[in-house]
Amino acid sequence: MKTYVKDMTVGNPTSLLLAFMLPMVIGNVFQQFYNMVDSMIVGKYVGADALAAVGATGSLNFLIFSLCGGMSNGIGIIISQYFGAGNDEGVKKAIANATYIMAFVATMMGVIGFVFAKPLLAFLNTPADILDTAALYMQIMSAGIFAVALYNCIAAILRAIGDSKTPLYFLIVASILNVVLDLLFVRVFHMGVAGAGIATIIAQLLSGVGSLIFALKKNVYFKLQREHMQVEKDIIRHCIRMGVPLAFQSSLIAISCVALQSVVNTFGSVVVAAFTATGRIEQLVQQPYNSLGMAISTYTGQNVGAGKIDRVRQGFRKACIIMAVFSFVMLPLAQFGGEWIMKLFVNDIEVIELGTQALKITSWFYLFLGCIYVARGMLNGAGDAAFAFANGLIEMAGRICFAKPLTMIPMVGVWGVWLATALTWFVTGIISMLRYAQGKWKMNVKEA
Repeated sequence: MKTYVKDMTVGNPTSLLLAFMLPMVIGNVFQQFYNMVDSMIVGKYVGADALAAVGATGSLNFLIFSLCGGMSNGIGIIISQYFGAGNDEGVKKAIANATYIMAFVATMMGVIGFVFAKPLLAFLNTPADILDTAALYMQIMSAGIFAVALYNCIAAILRAIGDSKTPLYFLIVASILNVVLDLLFVRVFHMGVAGAGIATIIAQLLSGVGSLIFALKKNVYFKLQREHMQVEKDIIRHCIRMGVPLAFQSSLIAISCVALQSVVNTFGSVVVAAFTATGRIEQLVQQPYNSLGMAISTYTGQNVGAGKIDRVRQGFRKACIIMAVFSFVMLPLAQFGGEWIMKLFVNDIEVIELGTQALKITSWFYLFLGCIYVARGMLNGAGDAAFAFANGLIEMAGRICFAKPLTMIPMVGVWGVWLATALTWFVTGIISMLRYAQGKWKMNVKEA
C-alpha cells in the first residue's frame, strides 16, 4: 500500500517535493518528447509546410484539451484534500464520480473540435496552403480526446494520493511506441500529418488504459464497491466548484495562445514553422516547472486537508528555491545552444535563424515563468478558485494586448510574437507571487 500512496503531511518538504517531482519531470519530458518527435519527423520527412500545419493547430488543440485537463486537476485537488484529511470514503466516491464528469466533458469537447476544426482554423487566418492539412490533423486529435482525457484523469487521481511513479511507467512505454509508430506511419507508409496524429492518439490511449488497469489491480483506493459508484451531488458540486475555475484558467490561457497564433499566422508559413519549433522547445523547458507546480499542488492540497498552514508555507519556500536553480541553469543553454536545438526540428536555414534569435528573447524570462507554475500550483492546491480564473484572465490579457501592438512597431516587427510571450510571463509571474503574499489562500484552511 505504501508503494502506491504517499502522505505528504509529514516529513521534510524538500525531500518530498523532489521525490514526487522527479518522476513527473521524467514523465512530462517523455510526453513532450513524443510531441517533439511528431514535429521533427513531420518537419524532416514531410516538409516545413507540414510542420507549420501541425503548429497551426497547437493552440486550438490546447483549447480543446484544456477543459478536460482543468477538470482533471480540479478533481485531483479535491481528492488530495480528502486524502490529507484521512477521509478514505470521500476519496473513493470522488474517484467514481470523476469518471462521470470526465466522460461528459470529453464528449462535449471532442465533438466541438471535430466539427468546427476547419472553420476555427480559417477564422484564425491559417495560411491557405496549409489549411486543409491542419484541419485534418485537428480532427484526428479531437476524435482521440477520450484517450487524452482518460490518461489525464487517472494520472491526476494517482498524483493526488501521492503516486507520481505509476503514470510515468506507462508514459515511457507509450513514448517509445509513439516514436516507432511515427516512423512507421509517416516515413514508411507516407501518411503525412495524419500518421503523426494517429500515432500520438494510440500512444495516449495505451498509457491511459494501462495506468487504469494497473490502478484497479494495485491501488486500494480504486477498489470501489457499489456504494462508491452512486452519483454524489455534493462531491460532483465540490469537484466542479474547483475544476471549472481551473478549466477556465486553462481555457483562457489557450484562448490567448490562439490569439497569439492568429498574429503569427499573418507572417506566413516560415514564421509559423519557427514559432512551432520554439513552442515545442519551450514546452520541454516548462516541464520541470510544470512538475514542480503539480508537486506543490498535491503537497498543499494534502496539508490543507490536514490543516497544516506552516507546512504549506515551508513547502512553498522550498519550491521557489528549486525553481530558481533550474531557471538559472536553463538560461545559458537557450542563449548559446539555440541553433543546435532548432536544427533538430527543421533543415530550413531561415526557420533556424528565426528560432535561434527567438529563444534568446524568451529565455531571459524563464524565472518569471517558473514563478507562475509554483505560485499557481500552491494556490490551486489551497483551493483558491477565484484566483485560478483571474490567473487565466491575466495571461489572456497579456498575450492579446502585447502581441499585435508589438508587431506593429517597426523596430520590433515579427519579434513581437515572442516578446509578447516573454512579457506575459513577467506580468503573470509577478501577480501570482503577490497573490500568495496577500495570504487569502489561508481562508480555505481549517487549522488542525
